[in-house]
Amino acid sequence: MVDDQKLQADDSYLSGSLIRNIRALEERRQREAAGAGRETRVANWVTRFAGSMRFVYVHLVVYGVWIAINVGLIPLLPRFDPYFVILAMEASVEAIFLSTFILISQNQMSAAQDKRDDLDLQISLLTEHELTKLSKMMLDIAEHLQVPVSDAPEIQEIARDVAPEAVLNEIEARKRSPKR
Repeated sequence: MVDDQKLQADDSYLSGSLIRNIRALEERRQREAAGAGRETRVANWVTRFAGSMRFVYVHLVVYGVWIAINVGLIPLLPRFDPYFVILAMEASVEAIFLSTFILISQNQMSAAQDKRDDLDLQISLLTEHELTKLSKMMLDIAEHLQVPVSDAPEIQEIARDVAPEAVLNEIEARKRSPKR
């Protein structure tokens, strides 16, 4: 078993192309983060802060003090919201803004996921095409060398190109009528 700390500190366990790909992805993320507008950076910061324990602690203190003052637990300070109407309004407005910031961040994450999904699909299609060509080439070599191929019908099927549009059409057709 390989030591995880050594793996993190030593790139020798990774292929050169894998290291290059990891670095390229990291550089792209950094460029995208640097190219983000001020509004995007603010929305991301608010979302990160709202999802932290520090946010919870701040609210515990603020709301705790607010409630303590207005129920009379701190007699030196006068009550300013005895029915907690202001507190409820403040919490509602805060929830509206937090929801908006979170939706903005989710939209950004969704757009990034769409890019990754497109990349995954392109890589899968390229891999399928390359494997089909390799299978065909192996069949041709076997035929040329007169090597019998077991499971020839299955291997012949593997050597056929797959049209991604036909696969998508079949998937969509099955979704519409699952009894096919």
